[in-house]
Amino acid sequence: MADGRSFNVKLFIYDLSKGLARQLSPMMLGKQVEGIWHTSIVVYGEEYFFGGGGILSCFPGGTILGMSDSTVDLGNTEVPRDLFQEYLSSLRESTYRPEKYHLFEHNCNTFSSEVAQFLTGTKIPSYITDLPSEVLATPFGQALLPFLDSVTITPSGDNGMNGYGQW
Repeated sequence: MADGRSFNVKLFIYDLSKGLARQLSPMMLGKQVEGIWHTSIVVYGEEYFFGGGGILSCFPGGTILGMSDSTVDLGNTEVPRDLFQEYLSSLRESTYRPEKYHLFEHNCNTFSSEVAQFLTGTKIPSYITDLPSEVLATPFGQALLPFLDSVTITPSGDNGMNGYGQW
């Protein structure tokens, strides 16, 4: 902002099902689902994500999920890194504490969309954020809900930064 520097912002998209959702969803859900999405935001040379461990960061591709299955360029931001770190600290203390994680209602994709909005003024694609409600609208989704409510996804970093980045 003040110095006019611009930083590229990317959305890393991972299919947690590794292709199984695409194969099995018509039979199980009665509709095609392309993947079970985990997302993160890559900016300032780090990958930021939210899971059962709260807000974490690592080098891009440094989680146990490895490199993303696809990447979406969200554009550029002029938000300085120190301001972004302050923003993340406030989210970590309020909205995105570990105990607030919920697989269907408050997850990595909710976080990625909110952070993308802060940095670039645009949210992440709706096919990602709408997936939980699409699954829950099926009889199979409703039957699985008690089990799925207990699931927490925490793709820890394994790159020497202990998954926490340097902020």
